[in-house]
Amino acid sequence: MRKIINSTYITLDGAVGDPHEWPSLGTSGKAASYDIQMELLQACDTLLLGRSTYESFAQVWPTMAGDAMADYINAMRKLAVSTTLQNPAWNNTEIISTDLVETMRALKNQPGKDIVQYGLGEVSFALMEAGLVDELRLWVHPFILGRSGPRTPHFLACPRTSLELAGSRSLPNGIVVMNYNCRREA
Repeated sequence: MRKIINSTYITLDGAVGDPHEWPSLGTSGKAASYDIQMELLQACDTLLLGRSTYESFAQVWPTMAGDAMADYINAMRKLAVSTTLQNPAWNNTEIISTDLVETMRALKNQPGKDIVQYGLGEVSFALMEAGLVDELRLWVHPFILGRSGPRTPHFLACPRTSLELAGSRSLPNGIVVMNYNCRREA
């Protein structure tokens, strides 16, 4: 059975939005980060995104042709979860507008590689509620946004979920990538 792997950047105080605006951590972890991301992507053949993440990715990745990661992402099957998005311009994009859980449950049972989801929000939480997220890969960035960060805990809408540490990697720039196996609790 295919796995759904959520890979998300997060600050120590739980912010997940707009990581491109976070303070730079320099280039010391860039090569290791790239290798980890490529390893994940090459184990997957489908990219799952909520509407907001899809729109931000669709603006950037197609313009980066020629980079191995960008070429891989641009060629992948993309599933955008949205009730408002129509006629997506990014190649290989399909829209899931209804029955997210059943669509993903069926997809997990089809032959193929794993499914990667970027972004952590309503789509992730719905899939976690249904017990469909197999792995949560958190890229913990070593800083706190504090007053300019989130006003409510990001995981407030998340169902109760047990996480079992499956591995971790520290990057030279201080980012720690933590891989957790997920188990939905009643």
